[in-house]
Amino acid sequence: MFAYYLQLGLRSLRKNPVLTALMVMAIGFGVAASMTTYSVYRATSRDPIPQKSSVLYNTQVDAFGPENIENGEPADALTYIDVTAILRAHKAPRQAAVYPVSVSVIPDDAGRLPMREGAYANSSDMFAMFDMPFIQGHAWTRDDDEKHASVAVITKDLNDKLFNGGNSVGKQVNLDGRLFRIVGVMANWSPQPLFFDVPNTGGFDEGAAVYIPFTRAIDLQLPTNGNNNCVKEPEAGWDGYLHSECVWIALWTEMHSAAEVATYRNYLNGYAAEQQRAGRWNWAPNVKVRDVMEWLDAKKVVPKESTISLVVSLGFLVICLVNTVGLLLAKFMRRAPEIGVRRALGASRSDIYAQFLIEAGAVGIAGGVLGLVLTGLGTLGTTLVFPEDIARLATLDPVLILLTLLTAIVASVVAAFYPTWRAAQVQPAWQLKSN
Repeated sequence: MFAYYLQLGLRSLRKNPVLTALMVMAIGFGVAASMTTYSVYRATSRDPIPQKSSVLYNTQVDAFGPENIENGEPADALTYIDVTAILRAHKAPRQAAVYPVSVSVIPDDAGRLPMREGAYANSSDMFAMFDMPFIQGHAWTRDDDEKHASVAVITKDLNDKLFNGGNSVGKQVNLDGRLFRIVGVMANWSPQPLFFDVPNTGGFDEGAAVYIPFTRAIDLQLPTNGNNNCVKEPEAGWDGYLHSECVWIALWTEMHSAAEVATYRNYLNGYAAEQQRAGRWNWAPNVKVRDVMEWLDAKKVVPKESTISLVVSLGFLVICLVNTVGLLLAKFMRRAPEIGVRRALGASRSDIYAQFLIEAGAVGIAGGVLGLVLTGLGTLGTTLVFPEDIARLATLDPVLILLTLLTAIVASVVAAFYPTWRAAQVQPAWQLKSN
């Protein structure tokens, strides 16, 4: 019966091509608008590391005081004093300090120009904490951290540029005129949002090409390439900067139980209270320990534009569906004589429901195909509405293709319920009498 009803539906749609085209366009444009904006919203609000987001925690300790912060929210980063003290205490199984730096990569070939690349200075634990994927070699060790070793991890793209994609483990890379031994090559890795460096990137960035030990970067006096906030001017010189109240370093930990988190939070409160007793601070402890999704939510990483656009586009879809309801109602009620004859010949109301809902589903499929084409064009044009670093995340992948088609079919069937109900209420006797 499904094939028979589908045949009847397609025949009916061909009889009224203009009306059919209007319905397909209403569904297609409505679905395309909502799916295009949803692709951006999905990209900006997704879990960047779903396998571990619930066990990775960002650390905040208020080093500014209540008069220098808003809504009781500590600064996004930590001072060098606090980071090194917390790292020494080692109250979490894994912990990593990280801050962005900028380096010039100088090729061995004197005929090639240096390349300015983004980089991170970080603790060795970060690679395992964030499941960073290696294709050659491995991360440096905690012992390398302790020894302030001149080692580096580079990405595949940089390895391709410097070594034509060959095995570069054990070779040296020249960074700002200093040689670093390559211990590993990572696949290009840039989770979106870039959760571990939200304050400096806003959450969306192409990532770094080089990673070097945090301790070595401090020795080389490499300044942060990100935000640097100070409540007062630090003393002159690098040592004065390190011992200032300037915040510029992120601290992440990995903990797998509520007990570990509670112990760590208690330690931070005790540490902050100790700083207060020592006279460094004159305010009560104010610390925050948030997992990845809590951190992204607190920093409002999802752009307001994507949320507003999604709401507006869904409203547009609703308007399109209302128009589709009117068109279907007009179309179905014009066939009242046909319905009356079918009912008189023994067709039940459920048969009428099946026939017209299948017909609406055919409209939905056509609208979905149109919506799919328009969604593809829409994702290419998101740069007109959103910043480039966000717009590039909107892609027409298999999940979005399936969702677009499914949304179109479901929307058209839902829109057909009221017109179909009205059609099923047609009284056979009245139609036979009047015709």
